[in-house]
Amino acid sequence: MVTISKEEISEQILENHRDSIKVKKEKKVIENLIKIIDATLDICSKKSFQAMSIRDLSAASGLSRGALYSYFTSKEELLILILSQGRQIANQVLTEQIAKGSDPAEKLRLAIKSHIYLSEAMQTWFYFTYIEARNLPREEQKRAIASELYTEKLFIDIIEDGITAGIFREGNVILAASVIKAMLQDWYMKRWKYKSRKVSVDEYADYVIHVAESIL
Repeated sequence: MVTISKEEISEQILENHRDSIKVKKEKKVIENLIKIIDATLDICSKKSFQAMSIRDLSAASGLSRGALYSYFTSKEELLILILSQGRQIANQVLTEQIAKGSDPAEKLRLAIKSHIYLSEAMQTWFYFTYIEARNLPREEQKRAIASELYTEKLFIDIIEDGITAGIFREGNVILAASVIKAMLQDWYMKRWKYKSRKVSVDEYADYVIHVAESIL
C-alpha cells in the first residue's frame, strides 16, 4: 500500500516555496498548509475553485485573510501550488515504486498498484487536479500536460522493455499505455461508482493488472 501523510506533503510544499512563504516557523507553516489545502479541497468538492472566495477559504480554514496571504498572493497562485504539488508527488512515487521492480512484468504491476493506491490515499486531491487543470494559466497547463505525458511514458517504457525482453507481445505500445492510464484515472474520477458496487481498491488494482497483462 502506498501512503503519504499530509505532513509530508506540506513539508514538500514548504521546501519548494520557502522563499515565497512569509511565515518562518516551520511547524506553524506545516499546520496551516494542511488547514489551507484541506479547506480548499473540501470547498471544491461542493463548488468549483473559481466559485470559491477567499472569504470562504478563511472561514473553512480558520485563518484570517491576512494569514492566508502569507502563503500565497492570489487564488491562481494557490491553484498552481496545489496542482503542481500533486503532480510532483504522483511522479515521484511512481518513479520510486517502478525502480523496485526486477523485470518489466513486476515493474508494470508496481506502477499500476502504486498509482491506484496513491490515488486512493489522495482521492480528493487527484480529482481536484483533474477537474481544475483547465483553469490554470497557459504555461501551467503546458506543465500539466507534460506531467500527464510523463506518467504515460513510464508505462510506454515498461512495455517496450517487456517486448524487448520477450515478456510482452509486439503491439501498439502507445495505445496500450493510454488504455492503462485511462483505467487508472477511472478509479479516482468515478470512485462513487465502485464504492456503490462494493469494489475494493485491491480488487480494482488486481483487475487492472489482469487486463493489462492480457493485452500485453
